[in-house]
Amino acid sequence: MSDDRITNLEIKLSFAEDLIEKLNETVYKQKQQIEFLYRELKAIKEQASNSGPGGTSLKDEIPPHY
Repeated sequence: MSDDRITNLEIKLSFAEDLIEKLNETVYKQKQQIEFLYRELKAIKEQASNSGPGGTSLKDEIPPHY
């Protein structure tokens, strides 16, 4: 192999490694966001189930300006 070809392959490898690292960071951040949203959804479901069937509905509540 010529030196130019090896150099070009090393450059491409360097860019590929950088891209993989950025994609890994993006996936990690998305995983954190998904876990946060999952916890939020779980808390909302628990609030809804704790109010029970006899709980007040938002439709039944009078807005504060009335």
